[in-house]
Amino acid sequence: MKLIISEKEIAAGRIAKILAGNGVSEEKVYGIPVYHFNLNGEDYKVIGLKGHIMKVDYPKEYANWFKVDPAELIDAEIEKVPAQKNIIRALKKVSGDADEIIVATDYDREGELIGYDAVQVVKENKHDEDAAVRRAKFSSITPGDINKAFSKPGKVDLNLAFAGRARQDIDLAWGATLTRFISLATFQVKDRFLSVGRVQTPTLTLIVDKELEIKSFVSTPYWTVSVKLMTEKGEEFEAVHKKKRFLKKEDARAVFSGIGDKGKVAGIKENIRNVRPPSPFNTTNLIISGSLLGFSASKTINIAEGLYMNGYISYPRTDNTVYPSSINLKEIVKVVGASGEYARMSEKVLAREKIVASRGKKRSTDHPPIYPVSAVDRSKMSSDAWKIYDLIVRRFLSTLMPAAKVKNINVHIDINGEDFVANGSNMLKANWIEFYPYYKRKDVFIPELKEGQVLNIKSKDLQDKETRPPSMYTQGKLVEKMEELGLGTKATRHTIIQNLIYRGYVNSNPLRPTEKAIAVVKMLKKHAGKISSPDMTSELEMYMDGIASGEETKEDVVKRSRKMLKEVMANLQNGRDEISREIKKGIREDLVVGKCPDKNCKGNLVVITSKKTKKRFIGCRAYPECRVTFPLPQKGLLITTKEVCKVCNYPIVKIIKKGRKPWNLCINPDCPGKDEKYRNYKGNKRSKKTSG
Repeated sequence: MKLIISEKEIAAGRIAKILAGNGVSEEKVYGIPVYHFNLNGEDYKVIGLKGHIMKVDYPKEYANWFKVDPAELIDAEIEKVPAQKNIIRALKKVSGDADEIIVATDYDREGELIGYDAVQVVKENKHDEDAAVRRAKFSSITPGDINKAFSKPGKVDLNLAFAGRARQDIDLAWGATLTRFISLATFQVKDRFLSVGRVQTPTLTLIVDKELEIKSFVSTPYWTVSVKLMTEKGEEFEAVHKKKRFLKKEDARAVFSGIGDKGKVAGIKENIRNVRPPSPFNTTNLIISGSLLGFSASKTINIAEGLYMNGYISYPRTDNTVYPSSINLKEIVKVVGASGEYARMSEKVLAREKIVASRGKKRSTDHPPIYPVSAVDRSKMSSDAWKIYDLIVRRFLSTLMPAAKVKNINVHIDINGEDFVANGSNMLKANWIEFYPYYKRKDVFIPELKEGQVLNIKSKDLQDKETRPPSMYTQGKLVEKMEELGLGTKATRHTIIQNLIYRGYVNSNPLRPTEKAIAVVKMLKKHAGKISSPDMTSELEMYMDGIASGEETKEDVVKRSRKMLKEVMANLQNGRDEISREIKKGIREDLVVGKCPDKNCKGNLVVITSKKTKKRFIGCRAYPECRVTFPLPQKGLLITTKEVCKVCNYPIVKIIKKGRKPWNLCINPDCPGKDEKYRNYKGNKRSKKTSG
């Protein structure tokens, strides 16, 4: 019997049906679906995992936070323990008579480790080190890719698997050691612990640094002078003084007052510019585009993974932005065009004499860029899934279309000796832009003009303006920055951002840090700059890439990592008192919800946990003089936002529950703008005039 091991249950079912056609039976083993079929006289079983079935952890003697010095974890032995006990039981049972194991997990560092761990479980169960192990590699779960992968399976890439295991060991050591130290130093334990991580912390530092840059930004005033011009035919357009920004108001006023009734065209420049189609999607670019649709990084990837598992798109975790020659682009265009939804766009591509694809800067050999592999009926998909699928299809087809052609016009107008400039653009050939609504541009009208032509000045405008601070990171932009700095991988970046949100370090999108996060980063920068900098993390990533290529060993890389961690811990221990004091100050600041609504009180509302009942509520810090209180949901992470309700002007707090969308909650139970979910909770409200 041949046993096929896939990464997810949905993939197991699809692989079985593709290989066997309709001759598949299913049984449940300890509640886990196992698929049976016969192919060419051979019996097959297919079982799907749920990602990692084994995880790394420390032995039980290191479990007590209060009895074990965090520094002891650095050199402590790390062991593999079950993470999915039912799946392991099922795997052991179905593998009993297997003479060949075919690993069919996702082909990347994580997938290779997942498959390797599953093989070790099987071999331990069979006590047979000589059992044949083979590897099926594919980039889409389609009949073509699956049949090809299983017709010539290769070997498990041990270097790739060991690189994944090195990451697990390194991340556990850094995360557990530093998290315990910071949490114990600030008395934030159990569900309030302060997580610190090798990748998480430098990522958080990026967000905090951006927030501090915004807070310290000092606006500079400037002035602009513009005119509205009109031709003899009545065509209107605008021009701005060549200087664009006047830093002295008197200079702007002098130009403004000198504007008369007429202007003369002093020069015209025209050029036709090609707007190249976008590069093929890799994971980072998909997340950025998903962010523009309103999706978090995590949601974009989760939807894309579902599309991949159902055989609609290729593997969504890839750095590649160049289509390999092995992909029959023309056939894919025909497939997606057959549905009718993209028929006209597909016809445009197929009408080209030669299909030439755009290319990005990143090229890799593990997986191709993300592209559609089958047509889908929109009615059979959720709205969100369709949006991501539609984005991917349109991106793919756009990469195969000719460049758009835009005519740019630059006009200089002499007004009383001052140079005003008008810039316009007209679309000549839209090509890919016609079908790709995610590319935002608009034509700017400039009429047909001749040099020396006299124009009427219809109006003039002098505006006071000021420079604006930089924008906060969106999730998409942060993923892009993480990739640039070598923080995390294509498979982990969205998860890191999600963890920062769940731990109460940042508000979701755009990403704004809490006071606690600012204090943590400030102290880590001061006492252990290495953990807050991307340099150390990217250095270790380079070493782990070396394991994958066979140039480094797992043992050597983990050893180097431990040496770095010891240096960091020594510095942190020397600054423990200051670290404790400053972070606790930030935590207290995060408990402030806003100003007390009682007109006779000048106190602040804060989050309070009752010593007797252990329940949380909002109360006034001026208690007992002020007894204003508000109820709170008892479950979920609570984050103060410093925002107020647009309906009643009461403070807003955010409630985060893992696996659910964050909930923005107005604390006023009587707010007329409340949603029905909170109206149901309203019946349990605490009186506003009771004791805290």
